[in-house]
Amino acid sequence: MTRHLMAKSGIAITTLVALSAGLLGTAAWAQKYPVTPAQSATARQVAQAGVPLSELAADAPDSYTVKSGDTLWAISSLFLRSPWRWPELWGMNLGDIRNPHLIYPGQQLVLVKNDGRATLRLAGGANGEPLDLETVRLSPRVRSEKLSHALTTLQTQAIEPFLAEPVIVEEGELASAPRLVAPQENRVMLSRGDRAYARGPSGMPLLDDKGKTQRLRVFRNANPLKDPTTGEVLGYEAQFLGKAVLVRGESTQDIEGRDGKLQNVIVPATIDIVSTKEEMRVGDRMLPEPEREFLSYTPRAPGGPVSGRIVSVYGSAVVNAAQNQVVVINRGRRDGIESGHVMAILKDGPQLVDKTDPEQPQMKLPDERNGLLMVFKTFEKLSYALILDITDGVRVGDRLTAPR
Repeated sequence: MTRHLMAKSGIAITTLVALSAGLLGTAAWAQKYPVTPAQSATARQVAQAGVPLSELAADAPDSYTVKSGDTLWAISSLFLRSPWRWPELWGMNLGDIRNPHLIYPGQQLVLVKNDGRATLRLAGGANGEPLDLETVRLSPRVRSEKLSHALTTLQTQAIEPFLAEPVIVEEGELASAPRLVAPQENRVMLSRGDRAYARGPSGMPLLDDKGKTQRLRVFRNANPLKDPTTGEVLGYEAQFLGKAVLVRGESTQDIEGRDGKLQNVIVPATIDIVSTKEEMRVGDRMLPEPEREFLSYTPRAPGGPVSGRIVSVYGSAVVNAAQNQVVVINRGRRDGIESGHVMAILKDGPQLVDKTDPEQPQMKLPDERNGLLMVFKTFEKLSYALILDITDGVRVGDRLTAPR
């Protein structure tokens, strides 16, 4: 992508970046990185006076220059004790940082302390222009340079597959979904570029939608996810295999039987495999690919008290999870959980005997916070969450609570 600088004299490069970014898709930015009313209200409130110095991180820098590869989470953790309180960081100077999602590499953030409060501003002018910005005057011609990309809230590659490939389904949903019934040329396993044939459930043939490409996701083995406390089955996690497109819908055809009479037979739908994570085979199920969602992943604490547990570690045969791994938690939309909610991970305090007491009573040491996770995709009873930071390994069954 390029930006075209058709400048009048005196217009600075950074200003032109902002102008060209607006021309290339202001509406798209607004859709992809929305700012919620609650976040705006918090920012406006904090912007009146900044935040107390007690809320700053102990080693908060006086200034920081944004680098390529930074995330909003990492930057907020530099300045604040609680990284999920991003609206406060944004609100430190609402006049300069109008949208927290539009912060670019090269901008310098300056921490200003006054009368027991702190504000954060961009060095230079109100548009965030660096202090040493050189004014560029151009003759009537066009120059092209790479367009800088705004920072993301998190390292999105960790959760990218889950945004288009949700794999939690309701009971029986896969059993009643369209299925692969035959490969082409008697193949056993199917991969990218192969053609195959599929049928819908009884009474619901797999039909094409004229003029519209139908994209499908292929799954296998829906395994139950149980609440570690109650034993309730909260949903089924299906194994994602890849994607396909529908070429021709299911139909019927009259053919001549062995007895010479015409009989009506099923002609299965034709599909092409367009991507594979694992090889597919006859019997695998398909679900429509949903519309891509662009959600706000601004980290924030839940609105009230919450509690929960980790149900499973995705894509791992072990029970331990590390930083930047995805886990499933036993709370979802019915519990008021939303994308962006941050929760603290608690490590159960061990039980032991007080050997300093002659009676040697049993003790249980306090539960300690082991790290933080952030919810990025919710279902009715379950949610996917990304482990942001941990002190020790996270295990299935670990408790979750609102961050303090």
